[in-house]
Amino acid sequence: MPFDFRRTHRLDALREKDQDREVTLSGWVDRRRDHGGLIFIDLRDRFGVTQLVLDPELIDEAKDLRSEWVISIKGVVKKRKEGMINPKLLTGEIEVAVSALHILSKAKTPPFSICDEEIDTNEELRLKYRFLDIRRGKIQENLVKRHQAMHLIRNFLHDQGFLELTTPILGKSTPEGARDYLVPSRIYPGSFFALPQSPQLFKQLFMVAGMDRYFQIAQCFRDEDLRADRQPEFTQIDVEMSFETEDVLMSIMENMIKALFENQRDVKITLPFKRMSHKEAMDRYGTDKPDLRFEMALVEISDIVKESAFSVFLDALNNEGIVKAIVIKGGSDLSRKSIDDYTSFVGHLGIKGLAWMKFQEGKLTSNIVKFFPESVQKDLIERANIEENDLIFMIADEKSKTNQALDHLRRKIASDRNLIDEERLEFLWVTDFPLFEWSEEEGRLTSVHHPFTSPIDEDLPLLDTDPSSVRSSGYDMVLNGYEIGGGSKRIHNLELQSKIFKLLGISEKEQKSRFGFFLDALSYGAPPHLGMAFGLDRLMMIICKTDSIRDVIAFPKTQKSADLMLDCPSNVGKRQLNELKLSIEN
Repeated sequence: MPFDFRRTHRLDALREKDQDREVTLSGWVDRRRDHGGLIFIDLRDRFGVTQLVLDPELIDEAKDLRSEWVISIKGVVKKRKEGMINPKLLTGEIEVAVSALHILSKAKTPPFSICDEEIDTNEELRLKYRFLDIRRGKIQENLVKRHQAMHLIRNFLHDQGFLELTTPILGKSTPEGARDYLVPSRIYPGSFFALPQSPQLFKQLFMVAGMDRYFQIAQCFRDEDLRADRQPEFTQIDVEMSFETEDVLMSIMENMIKALFENQRDVKITLPFKRMSHKEAMDRYGTDKPDLRFEMALVEISDIVKESAFSVFLDALNNEGIVKAIVIKGGSDLSRKSIDDYTSFVGHLGIKGLAWMKFQEGKLTSNIVKFFPESVQKDLIERANIEENDLIFMIADEKSKTNQALDHLRRKIASDRNLIDEERLEFLWVTDFPLFEWSEEEGRLTSVHHPFTSPIDEDLPLLDTDPSSVRSSGYDMVLNGYEIGGGSKRIHNLELQSKIFKLLGISEKEQKSRFGFFLDALSYGAPPHLGMAFGLDRLMMIICKTDSIRDVIAFPKTQKSADLMLDCPSNVGKRQLNELKLSIEN
């Protein structure tokens, strides 16, 4: 008769109250210990660990058991002897005396330790054997949290009247900020589908179709350079609604994020979130996703230092650059070596120099102070709020380079000086983005968000006179220096959408070719609508307190977009290429 391996209990379930209960348990051998005639086995499943006691004289198979073998046992729950209780285990009060054992499958020696997650293991090896890495526990815990988060989000949005609707994976190539992944068509040789960078146009079509409130937890794809918080395929919480205002949408999204973090991080979230214009964020922090867990705002001092005799600053100002500063409170303790290290750090970002001064015994000291008259020093101290034992760093360069360098420097200094409370959550809305930005590479205006973002109503006249000054109705939700979500009010007027396309250098012919279906939809009566999308992977990365989204994705790609477990991307056979009418150039 076959061994019945169906479990009566999970391996975290048994307690002292279950003493003398007959049970069937199944799982993986976590550890095996031979103690003078008795063999102790820690049996593991994803819920926990239970200790087994086997007499090899009675159970011959016990002599051969090894880590990661899958077994099923029958036995009786026993209370552990005094002094043998293990407080680290939920089941530490009991053990199971095994009366019957069946080996379900044997295992080779794993390429890294499964039972000891603290052992450092090369990430490439972990990705190659991801199914074993998940078995170790930490990634498994993250995936459970991910499930719980998705369940909570679905329930929340359902209660708010949103419909979960799915959109196609095979679609049309449209410009959305990154390269598309293309899929060749066998039936239409030379033609291609594109994998969606987002469901943007489809969710707007749902609004045109009268679906009113939509959401989807959608798989999206972007062929772009990667980093720790990016993957070529990622998951997006996509939301769209009709006949509402930005304030209503923002309030709903705040409450969703509040529910998510209070449930998953066991913290108290205060509403409403702070708001800051894009201009203020760039002026004060040099980035549109500032980390507000610490101070050190940037201070522009161009108008002050133009009265100095410091040629480095004057040259930058004469070339339409700016001078900005950052103050390190108590930073006079920085050694010259540390200052040189920070100078080298910004050098890697294209900055030629990092000027500095210390404020000690009531005056500024530095090798460049002589170039700054007393009146200039006084204004500098007042503008930057410099106090005793502070240090000020100053950078002079083109505006965007200066902002970028000081943003990176600010975050590095905060990390080096332990200024960041890792448990603190600082949410922020960044609003009033520019609608366009100039691309030197393409020699034309490009969309800051995407070409379907509506301008702010009061800026509409500027589309004809000064389009670079037009603000968008876009908004990003930022958390601790990460953009976790972004959205906008959409264009629902056909003439305005065509005008925006024209300003972006998209000809009428190209509009018809690439967006004809969408423009046609707008011509049939589109409601005012708006929406946003959250990066689920990035949210889970923060919730799970890790610094890589690979830790919260079941089967992620490497930083070079490779799947080491599946060994892909890989070559395909000539027959497949011939069916698609494709050839590969060597």
